[in-house]
Amino acid sequence: MIVENGEWIMKGVDWEDTACIHSTDELIDVINEYGFLPLFSNEVQGFSVEEMTEPAYWWSGDVDVDPWEWRAIIARTGKVAYGKFFNKKAGFISKKWFPYFANYRRDGYDFDARYEDGKAEFRENLIMKLFLPANIELMDVDRKHIKEYVESPELFSFEVKKRAGFGKGGEKNFEGTVTKLQMESYLVVKDFRQKVNKKGEPYGWANAIYTLPEYIWGYKNVTQSYKENTEESYNKIIKQIQKCFPDADLKDIKRVMKS
Repeated sequence: MIVENGEWIMKGVDWEDTACIHSTDELIDVINEYGFLPLFSNEVQGFSVEEMTEPAYWWSGDVDVDPWEWRAIIARTGKVAYGKFFNKKAGFISKKWFPYFANYRRDGYDFDARYEDGKAEFRENLIMKLFLPANIELMDVDRKHIKEYVESPELFSFEVKKRAGFGKGGEKNFEGTVTKLQMESYLVVKDFRQKVNKKGEPYGWANAIYTLPEYIWGYKNVTQSYKENTEESYNKIIKQIQKCFPDADLKDIKRVMKS
């Protein structure tokens, strides 16, 4: 998006353009082809969902054509990861490329080890303790990797905030902390859902549902690149984006992918 005369202007292509993406299936195919795809325009021209879709349909509420609605539908499938991965901004990462991203951003650390070594903040730990999985079989991981258990592997954003002790009279900077955990690849957005009242009826705005990528794809899949040097993973990511956008400036690519 760009700002002109105080108004936000969406970039994009006409619906009839052959380059335009017309469905969630098409978008998933592009994400898998590129490996990485920010939601909105950035330093690398063409490297966003925004620039590949019809601007007029954003925030229309029509699930058939609205890319804003597509992000929730795609996150729900578990076929790719969605979260704030790109310079604290939202986007997608394919299942194939997520292990390289995780190794690079985590510096080869599971979160508990990262925290024990003093490389993670206390507020991050308050949130991550909520997500250590209740059902270890779904994680495809040996028990030695898990030290604590909780009620649920997925939580509404407002539940995370409350249970981790953020808000009035508690810890500060919830949004910044949960964004940092996504940037570090420890959390992803699994879905967007409305709250449900006592009658079982949905109401209000849809809220983000957070979970661990390991819960979606399994521990072994997510951490399979731990065996390689983090710099090697980073270089593979940069080369992949360069392959897809050969005219892009290397500095711009690194700005988008910086941790």
